[in-house]
Amino acid sequence: MKIADHVEVLELTLNLLGNTMTIHPAVIRNVDSYVLVDTGTPGSDEDIRELIRQAGIEPSQLHSIIVTHQDIDHIGSLPHFLADHDGTLDVYAHEDDKPYIDGERAFIKGSPEVVRAILQPLPEGRRREFEDAFSPSTPPNVNRVVVDGELLPFGGGLRVIHTPGHTPGHISLYHEPSRTLIAGDAMVVHNGELLGPNPQNTPDMETAIQSLQKFKNFDVRSVVCYHGGLFEGDLHGRINELTAAYRASISTEKK
Repeated sequence: MKIADHVEVLELTLNLLGNTMTIHPAVIRNVDSYVLVDTGTPGSDEDIRELIRQAGIEPSQLHSIIVTHQDIDHIGSLPHFLADHDGTLDVYAHEDDKPYIDGERAFIKGSPEVVRAILQPLPEGRRREFEDAFSPSTPPNVNRVVVDGELLPFGGGLRVIHTPGHTPGHISLYHEPSRTLIAGDAMVVHNGELLGPNPQNTPDMETAIQSLQKFKNFDVRSVVCYHGGLFEGDLHGRINELTAAYRASISTEKK
């Protein structure tokens, strides 16, 4: 789905350990190339390439990948993209999640048993690509570390927003020309309603809620959530509502 001249939002429905979920990776177009934001689950790279092709983009024109954070539904196909491009891709991520994306540390969420179960249906070669990529004995995956406030030269300007809480190095992205916020998992859309991060998958909800305040520094027309897709409405007002509701719930728990 094209939501701006330089921004495409993909929609892919997957089955993960018997559960169906729909994800929304984003594509930021340049003149003759593109950047992929997040890579889906292990083995979903071919489906993502097909969606990119359907959007009128040649999949081989991929030159960089931005990883919003370390969760397996965001980094799962990173090894496959790297393998298919002979390691020539630039991979961007925040330094606080880099050790996990590089395989130097175990993922914060997802035990080794769960990861093995997710990989089990894949062909042996694809499983090996994943295991090798996230091994401390292989070269790092991330070769471009981003910082809060950095402006990346993609699609006319892509601002990095460090939004920790869901993971320590979670980032969101603001596409300045189209006023589009790519929220990653900092927010979700459920039944058309914009919500904060999923508490079940957010180890530090206090920090995650505080991170939402950063979005109020931007003039946002559209919000793209990895889970739930597109939201267009009063983002700043909604953040105030979510923050107030969270504070009220904490106050109630303390009584």
